[in-house]
Amino acid sequence: MTSGLWKLVLEGIWVTVQLLFFSALLAGAMSFLAGIARTSRRWTVRFLAGFYTEVFRGTSALIMIFWVYFVLPLAFGWQLVPLWAGTLALGLTYGAYGSEIVRGALNAVDPAQREGGIALSFTPWQRMRLILLPQAVPEMIPPFSNLLVELLKGTALVSVMGMGDLTFSANLVRLALQQSPEVYTYVLLIYFVIAFLLTRLMRGLERRLKAGIGKEPARGKAAREPERAETTGVGAGAGAAAGGGAS
Repeated sequence: MTSGLWKLVLEGIWVTVQLLFFSALLAGAMSFLAGIARTSRRWTVRFLAGFYTEVFRGTSALIMIFWVYFVLPLAFGWQLVPLWAGTLALGLTYGAYGSEIVRGALNAVDPAQREGGIALSFTPWQRMRLILLPQAVPEMIPPFSNLLVELLKGTALVSVMGMGDLTFSANLVRLALQQSPEVYTYVLLIYFVIAFLLTRLMRGLERRLKAGIGKEPARGKAAREPERAETTGVGAGAGAAAGGGAS
């Protein structure tokens, strides 16, 4: 490919990364808002959160993009640029899936933890912030990692709006070169590399969060120091016992 075509592909990658970043922020915010709301004692809060979840889980992300980009201007008289239309549609759609992850992780926390917070006279928000979320968030990371990869693949849908993302740019390159196998193979590899980096990042975050609550030892030097201290302590104890027996 010529330098101009490579530049077009790189610009498409940058647009895809921006869309993924902003959509993930919105999806994460909606996941926690709706997921926590679905555990509320107030039925009105649970109903509204459940309504949002069911509506956006039950509709196609592609049709939602069409609706946001083409129907909203007719209904409200203002037009979103493709980047923000895609962000809104994808963020709300994948946030609905994420809300079930949050709800399930919160409900999986040992009920005794909630009872302990009540016994300490914590408010519901204090119980959520100090007890439930620190234990539930590390368990959310693996399913959120899968959801983030799905969101990455979902960004290709915005090409229907003529947005210059990776898929749209690659299609222009394909038309210019008339080389479908080569171009689409490159695109597959690019998506794979981005997804691989995301999963590695989320895996590292999971290890760090679990280490913070004592569920998994930290990697590297921080993990070796306690082990060395424990071994030294065992050796010292054994030596002392042997000395005592000799005397």
